[in-house]
Amino acid sequence: MANIYDSANGLEQELRELDEFKALEAAFATLQADEAAFALFKEFQEMQQILQEKQMNGEAFTDEDADKAQEIAMKVQQEALINSLMEKEQAFSVIINDLNRIIMTPIRDLYQG
Repeated sequence: MANIYDSANGLEQELRELDEFKALEAAFATLQADEAAFALFKEFQEMQQILQEKQMNGEAFTDEDADKAQEIAMKVQQEALINSLMEKEQAFSVIINDLNRIIMTPIRDLYQG
C-alpha cells in the first residue's frame, strides 16, 4: 500500500496542473501587476485577518471595524481584477470542497453506520 503522505503529495502536484489552478495563478499574476488593485487586495486581506482574529479572541467588532470593512468591500466589488481573482478562486474551491467531501467519506460512513 502506498504511503498516504505520498498520495497527498501527488495530489498536491496534480492540483497545480489543473486548469482551474492555472487560471487562478494567472489572475493573481495579473492582479499583482496592477499596483493600485494589488494594494487594495492586500488591504482587503489585512482587514479580513483583523476581523478573523477578533472573532477568534471573542472580541466584538466595533462600529469603526464595520465601517472600514464595508468601505473596503465596496471598493473591492468595483475592482475587476479582484473580482476576476475571486471568481477563479471560487472555481478552484469547488474542487477542494469536492476532494474534502471524498476524503471525509470514511468518517461520515463510520458515524452513519
